[in-house]
Amino acid sequence: MTELPPLRDVIAAHGLSASKALGQNFLLDTQLLDRIAAVPVDLTDETVYEVGPGPGGLTRALLARGANVVAVERDRRCLAALQQVSDHFDGRLTVIEGDALRVDEAQVTGGAAHIVANLPYNVGSALLVRWLTEERWPPWWKSATLMFQKEVGERIVAKPGSAAFGRLSVLAQWRSDASIALNVHRSAFVPPPKVMSAVVHIVPRSAPPDVKGPVIEQVTQAAFGQRRKMLRQSLKSVPRALDALESLGIDPTRRAETLAVDDFVAIAREIGP
Repeated sequence: MTELPPLRDVIAAHGLSASKALGQNFLLDTQLLDRIAAVPVDLTDETVYEVGPGPGGLTRALLARGANVVAVERDRRCLAALQQVSDHFDGRLTVIEGDALRVDEAQVTGGAAHIVANLPYNVGSALLVRWLTEERWPPWWKSATLMFQKEVGERIVAKPGSAAFGRLSVLAQWRSDASIALNVHRSAFVPPPKVMSAVVHIVPRSAPPDVKGPVIEQVTQAAFGQRRKMLRQSLKSVPRALDALESLGIDPTRRAETLAVDDFVAIAREIGP
């Protein structure tokens, strides 16, 4: 690590600037980066999947903890800086140039990895939903340590009845444990975003039997897509959903945020595949 130039020097040397179009905000605080890399279990000899490494700040911290990192970077400007990191760490960094939404993560990681990423704001939620609704469960990822806007992080861990409780809450909690590991001040980034951030840690657990990810995703999308409406209105577009409410004894005049995660699981089970 001491032989690598400071991140600010790397950014200057390669003429890098955070791209608003790519949702970039570079994180340069090395102590904070090390704290984020320490959130998962001991990463020695573990495979880590990183999305949007940028100039490689978090990547350095993960490699310093003994991980082998597979990083997907869409911004070609960052590739030379990442190659410098790879050379320093004896090739334990594999960089894939491309769009993370198009990558087969299980294939490139070997099917067992920890996700650790300062996710680009513009694709963060889409990637999370994809990872949370994997058909195969346990999934290819062992844990996910992800940086989000604080508001999004609070939605992921929110409890029923709260204003933040919604689709992401259910998808994250129906077969995983989610918690906020640390909050991150906007001043830690270059350039500083307009909002605060949070690092969320998610660990898969056993999935409820007879429930399919796509079904619970469909139910939550409909229920919270019209969250001000009663369930009898918001769920009427989902086949068999209203029958499921009746069968389960759930009052159709309730609104989505008043249901528990287990209620959504039960509804999805009643609807079936």
